[in-house]
Amino acid sequence: MPIVETIAKIRRAHVVEGKSIKTIRRELRVSLKTVRKVLRSEETEFDDDRRSQPQPKIGPWRDELDRLLAANAAGPSRGRLTLMRVFEELRGLGHDGGCNAVRRYPADRRRRESEATAAAYVPPSFAPGVSGTLCIGRRPGSLVIALTRNSGCAGAAR
Repeated sequence: MPIVETIAKIRRAHVVEGKSIKTIRRELRVSLKTVRKVLRSEETEFDDDRRSQPQPKIGPWRDELDRLLAANAAGPSRGRLTLMRVFEELRGLGHDGGCNAVRRYPADRRRRESEATAAAYVPPSFAPGVSGTLCIGRRPGSLVIALTRNSGCAGAAR
């Protein structure tokens, strides 16, 4: 999607400088479709509504894919399968989708897990003159947060 500056350049070149659509496309290195879209609309910013790639064919196979990925991660690093090999195993079980969805799935899964972890941030708050320790750890399926308060600054004297 074109950014605000590109939209302004396209409109300025067409309206003020009187350049043709093909000339603008060549100079700004944008597609003809993009130039026409900008000139026909009054919008100053275009937003892509689709934030993630839909994966309709992989949906019924997510549990099996999670099992394959977990078994693969548990093995020694030298014996792990590539994502193409995981795709071939899934294909052998009956999956009829493409390899790109299988290759994208682990990254999407990691991103979802990291977003869930990032949402659990608890800012520490202490009264003046009080020190504390914040311990954050992970257990399978959960996040553990422990906050301990110490009176005084005993750790600073060491």
